[in-house]
Amino acid sequence: MSFIYTRTVRFQDTDAAGVVYFANVLAMCHEAYEASLAASGIDLKAFFSNPEVAFPITHASVDFFRPMFAGDRLTIQLTPKQVAGDGFEIAYQVFSGEVTEKMAAKAVTEHVCIDAVSRTRKQLSENLMQWVRQCNI
Repeated sequence: MSFIYTRTVRFQDTDAAGVVYFANVLAMCHEAYEASLAASGIDLKAFFSNPEVAFPITHASVDFFRPMFAGDRLTIQLTPKQVAGDGFEIAYQVFSGEVTEKMAAKAVTEHVCIDAVSRTRKQLSENLMQWVRQCNI
């Protein structure tokens, strides 16, 4: 089952036209990613400040289907999947309202696991593979 994250659009998320600024959709998706890691028992401080390993985003894309406004309640559904032994991608579906409502946007981020010192690829850790499995049950 995918991980579900809810969030209210804040005024600071919007542009001069009053709709969510395109880059902020990725920021909201990243919030959902962090929340899913925490929900699976991963210590966020240790995960993001680990001097030995990093998980940079190598690709991101967003498609928009309808505007999102300040005050809208969003439901972000994320589904990670392992790609090869050293990477994963996360598919996001952003709904204005409940998951049963029409989709407002969808996004994808692709991540790779690297040694933080040598900057070479390395295998995903067991706790990250467990997170992928938990989000796909």
